[in-house]
Amino acid sequence: MSEPPEAPPPATTPPWAAAVVIPTLWTPEQALAAFELLDDLRETIWTLYGQIQTLLKEEQQHADVGAGGNDVSCDDHSF
Repeated sequence: MSEPPEAPPPATTPPWAAAVVIPTLWTPEQALAAFELLDDLRETIWTLYGQIQTLLKEEQQHADVGAGGNDVSCDDHSF
């Protein structure tokens, strides 16, 4: 008897899933329509989820604290 066929490998995330593919053949009108749609989507999300601004401020504060050790304007010249 023959062995059963090998199972396919587990699904992986396709490389294009991490990037947005934008057609290069759009007319200027189509590009404007896509731009306006994204702008409307951003505005609607901002309105519905007002806490986004608070989250962005918190992220920036964490980033600023993490970058504090890399301040080149430090007055410690004892090297």
